[in-house]
Amino acid sequence: MARIALISLGCAKNLVNSEQMLYLLDEAGFEIVSEPEGADCAIVNTCGFIEAACSEAIETIIGLGELKKAGKLRAIVAAGCMVQRFSQELFSELPELDAVLGTGSYDDIVEAVKSALSGESVTKLGDIDAPVSETGRVISTAPGWAYLRIAEGCDNHCAYCVIPSLRGGYRSRAMENILEEAGALAASGVRELIVIAQDITRYGLDLYKRRALPELLRGLAAIEGIEWIRLHYLYPDEFTQELIELIATEEKIVKYLDIPIQHINDSILKRMNRRGTGEEIRELLRQLRERIPGLVLRTSLIVGLPGEGQAEFEELAEFLRETRLERAGVFVFSPEEGAPASKMTDRCDEREAARRQERLLELQAEIMDAWSRKLIGRTLRVLCEGTDPETGLLIGRSWADSPDVDCLVYFDGEAPAGEFAEVLIGGVENGDLYGKEV
Repeated sequence: MARIALISLGCAKNLVNSEQMLYLLDEAGFEIVSEPEGADCAIVNTCGFIEAACSEAIETIIGLGELKKAGKLRAIVAAGCMVQRFSQELFSELPELDAVLGTGSYDDIVEAVKSALSGESVTKLGDIDAPVSETGRVISTAPGWAYLRIAEGCDNHCAYCVIPSLRGGYRSRAMENILEEAGALAASGVRELIVIAQDITRYGLDLYKRRALPELLRGLAAIEGIEWIRLHYLYPDEFTQELIELIATEEKIVKYLDIPIQHINDSILKRMNRRGTGEEIRELLRQLRERIPGLVLRTSLIVGLPGEGQAEFEELAEFLRETRLERAGVFVFSPEEGAPASKMTDRCDEREAARRQERLLELQAEIMDAWSRKLIGRTLRVLCEGTDPETGLLIGRSWADSPDVDCLVYFDGEAPAGEFAEVLIGGVENGDLYGKEV
């Protein structure tokens, strides 16, 4: 059968869709290869969240087109969010493409590949509000962990975001399906589940007419073999006392929470169409820190939204200095066509927005380094992911770090990939920890 290479861009939720496509292609008898050069067909699962992500996808497709011209690739298929967003223009703007699939048509990948290889151009744009697909997956992450998607789509309609138009409204998966998948992952050797959705705190509101995340987490914690449950992403206005208490008391739930707040100034939050106020965010973080000792908090922040003046920015910087969040990503506002914020006229100068981003990143690096130095001399439980080819050291993550966005632990030892090790931390470099297995 034909050889297929798949390139997955964007977020963890996109990766789950990529893993489902790999499963369908494998079931259909295709050979999955790691590199597009020499393959028969290359698939790009695109991100279309912001302009930079679209540019990355376009550059990837153009690069594959060069392979195609050179006779080293027969067909190119694009799938995902950028396709959903710009489906009408893709074939004319990117003649390299042979087939395109929107976010409602991932399950059509086998048919699309076969058509592309036979020389037929295909466009499939299925219902983005259909129930979440329960297709199997070929897990592509490092040994020992996997993403567990519990819902699709979003109902939050933040002013800067186009995700609802790309992924549809919020749809929870049935709890029994999630638990069945989690059990199978545990049986395959997965020790850490990273629970993901655009907003996991809303889980169950559509399907069960209640907040069902605590019930789901209790079910996941009862699965033998699962030792860490990591939570991405929890919206600040949807926390309940039941959820806080469960996170605090359930040993398997990692004391690391990703809570995207985006800003702290009330007027900017309102412009973003975010629910809640800056003081409510501060109070939630105080509660969480008080109730959950050793908690590591991650957030995402946006600077340069129209209306953000110097005073609003300084309030955000002071908030970071006060709360000393252990992890934070800082992004410059991107005016995306179709998002309400793109029509706001009082925009921040691009150079000033970039300067604000740099200032917050420097402040956050200082906070993170100071926090990391406190770990020297401590023994941490680390999930080993394999060997770093450059240093020859084992690499892994502690409770304080999520894949791809946070730091790593480098250590001497003999722990097999996918298993836990106890690591004595001896040093810190650029945020990464260094130590030895004990």
